[in-house]
Amino acid sequence: MTSSSNPSVGGRASRSRRRGDGEERLILGVPARFMKPRLIFIAAVFALVGFGLLMIYSSSSITSLISKDYGNDPAYYVERQLMFVAFGTAFAFALFKCDYHLLSGRLMPVIWVVMVLALGLIFLPFAGADAYGASRWIAIGPLHLQPSEFAKVAIVVIAAGLLSDYMEKQRLDTKELLKRAALLVGVPLMMILLQPDKGTMMICAVTILVMLWFAGVPRRWVVGLFAVGIVGMVALSLRDSYSRARIMTVLNPWSDPYGSGYQLIQGFYAFGSGGLFGVGIGMGRQKYSYLPMAYNDFIYAVIGEECGLVGTLGVLAGFGIMLWAGLKIARYAPDMTGQLIATGSVTMLVVQLLLNVSGVVGVFPLSGKPVPFISYGGSSVMSCLMLAGLVLSVSKQSRLPVTEHDRVRMDWSVTQAPRVDQEGVSEPMPRSARGSTEGLGGGSRFRVIGGGASPTPLAGSRTPRSLRAERDLASRHPEGRVSVDSNGRRRIDLGPTAGERLRKRDDGPDVRGRRPGGGRNGERRGR
Repeated sequence: MTSSSNPSVGGRASRSRRRGDGEERLILGVPARFMKPRLIFIAAVFALVGFGLLMIYSSSSITSLISKDYGNDPAYYVERQLMFVAFGTAFAFALFKCDYHLLSGRLMPVIWVVMVLALGLIFLPFAGADAYGASRWIAIGPLHLQPSEFAKVAIVVIAAGLLSDYMEKQRLDTKELLKRAALLVGVPLMMILLQPDKGTMMICAVTILVMLWFAGVPRRWVVGLFAVGIVGMVALSLRDSYSRARIMTVLNPWSDPYGSGYQLIQGFYAFGSGGLFGVGIGMGRQKYSYLPMAYNDFIYAVIGEECGLVGTLGVLAGFGIMLWAGLKIARYAPDMTGQLIATGSVTMLVVQLLLNVSGVVGVFPLSGKPVPFISYGGSSVMSCLMLAGLVLSVSKQSRLPVTEHDRVRMDWSVTQAPRVDQEGVSEPMPRSARGSTEGLGGGSRFRVIGGGASPTPLAGSRTPRSLRAERDLASRHPEGRVSVDSNGRRRIDLGPTAGERLRKRDDGPDVRGRRPGGGRNGERRGR
């Protein structure tokens, strides 16, 4: 065996591991432990998308039916959402086919430049579109795209590449990491904050903290950044009157039931009307112009009304299954970059869900962020499907985590066996021919000496076990007490009385650990 530094040896050894004594089961030609999380993740994502289309139609049909701007078409919103889902699925498939190492490596500067340019366009009068007191959209004909939604995808890829270069590949020192992070991640986050879009900023910040934790960054860094982030968000929220009003609404929405607290109170009515199993899909009443943005920000309240507590918990369970499958895929990623991309993607989706749900139920200020995969919104559903495509791209390169045994095997390779002279190799002797005195093959030969009751071995050879047994038998028993019966079997006369037939303890075989006089047990009894 010779030393080798080829990492592919460990990869092949890791991939060829078996379960038990049999080969691992395959699903579509892929090991089951890799394919199962992938299929579960895909099923969870498309179940959420399908349920979202159903709820968008239910919650928006009345609004579009009574509006001439939408052609009095009850399917206006769901048809547009289907178009966005088709585009998002195409983007997700493209990311699935693309190697994520390329995205976090050579294409990282290109991704960053495109992201910054898109975020900068919204501040230009001829391209940006204002809505609800913020400049977050780019108007492209009849379509309004939100660059900050796509920036979330880019931030996950860039952060994963930086942390991998620092923690695993060690291409960066701490000073260089901070400089690059400030430019590649800090600048886009500041541009998102200036829109202002505190919700997206918060989602990205929490996701980065989770990625830092999973990357193995010292905990004091993570805790310190978390504390700084909390203080910063509180300070920013108290600066402007709009954010302060949202905080006061959460504390007491009934202080202004027809103003700032109206939407939240109508959401409470929706949850209260639904009960355990809901009033039935399509049978809700709050969507009849009582609940603003019922098909977008507050679609979770419509789910609570029409599907009840069971429906709302089912949505949370769907995201929980997606999170489990995504983390399983991250565990089987071949390197830290893949682990962080998969972890960051599913974390971003779950954090956005929790931010929306906590706002709708009144435990956190409203952020205006939609429910991933379910709420209406072209930019939102496309960016969420792109995050899912990143997770599947990591899953495509899954392999078992490298153990300590694999690390040792990576340093060794098997050399070519030396050439053996085939003349010294013989075939096994059949049982019927084992009495022959002629040896086989060209190797060492033995002579069989015939005659006599006590065959003599060759000089220098060990005494056969059968001869040693006879010799020991003769030495232990006097010659007069050993006899031969009519069948040729040796019989030993142990004596006429039971006392003579019983062997003394000291006459028996030497047992390791036994001492004269009864051994260790005898000593205990003697004490």
